[in-house]
Amino acid sequence: MQKNHLQTDAQGGAKVAVIIPCYKVVRHVLGVIESIGPQVHAIYAVDDCCPDGSGRYIQAHCKDPRVRVCFNTENQGVGGAVMAGYQQAIADGMDILVKIDGDGQMDPALLDDFIAPIIHGEADYTKGNRFFDLEGVRTMPPVRIFGNAVLSIMSKFSTGYWHLFDPTNGYTAIHAAVASRLPFSKISRRYFFETDILFRLNTLGAVVLDVPMQAHYGDEVSGLHIRKIVGEFLVKHLRNSAKRVFYNHYLRNVSIASLELPLGVLLLLAAATYGGYHWAQSAAAGLTTPAGTVVLSAVLLLAGLQFLLAFLAADMAALPTRPLHLTQSVRLGRKQKVPHDAL
Repeated sequence: MQKNHLQTDAQGGAKVAVIIPCYKVVRHVLGVIESIGPQVHAIYAVDDCCPDGSGRYIQAHCKDPRVRVCFNTENQGVGGAVMAGYQQAIADGMDILVKIDGDGQMDPALLDDFIAPIIHGEADYTKGNRFFDLEGVRTMPPVRIFGNAVLSIMSKFSTGYWHLFDPTNGYTAIHAAVASRLPFSKISRRYFFETDILFRLNTLGAVVLDVPMQAHYGDEVSGLHIRKIVGEFLVKHLRNSAKRVFYNHYLRNVSIASLELPLGVLLLLAAATYGGYHWAQSAAAGLTTPAGTVVLSAVLLLAGLQFLLAFLAADMAALPTRPLHLTQSVRLGRKQKVPHDAL
């Protein structure tokens, strides 16, 4: 039975745009475009200085009137290509921006699943999650399973969206009013893009939801090599974690969690310093460390851990609940200055 599509612009619904970053996708991109349903108002194929000439190829062989090909003058990576598409779609008055890769791994038939939560006022941003279905996970290459698990754990700390998984999933949708508030010049241009944009969305207070999906793996070649990017991603996650904690718990808001974090860190440092010093002294003298010293160190350690766990619990509970695009100032002022440029 054919799936009912959401309202198109002609019926008074939201203007939906699809952004397709194009880099070495000549073999698959036309099939991806052909699979995009009538609920989509415009399709932006962004040629990211592709050596295979993906943009020219689309112009020569694609007859879909919704397609507009944009060209980056230099290769900016997937993030740069997507943001170029975002900016053009926002300038053209689109309402919801969906990003789909041009390599055929993402099923355009799932578009409504990504769009619906935004149209119904349940989310500002939706992203795919390939880990809902265990049968689907079995078809995923083992290195991707392991890599995504590691990156997902790091992402939870840096983005503040503790309920999300599969952070590098590139099948996404965002309300244009929220996208227009993002500091495009500061967002990572390459493979860290999907995670970095989640960090930026959290600082804005945007509501983000996961959408169950399955990926399709064929003869496409992924440029994302887990072993090469784990170190780089770790550094960027630590940087974003520090920024997010400072902004959310000290600059924008102060709560009991703002005290729990420094107290927890100080107590753990005190436990390590006090316990380590006395243990070293006792070891050098060939004596047993006094029981009182051991107990005091243990108390400091447990108290520090308790404060840190309390902070994490408060941080996990501090998820945005009201979609940002429903706020009047956002609806009426897409092009207003973004107040978080310093992040």
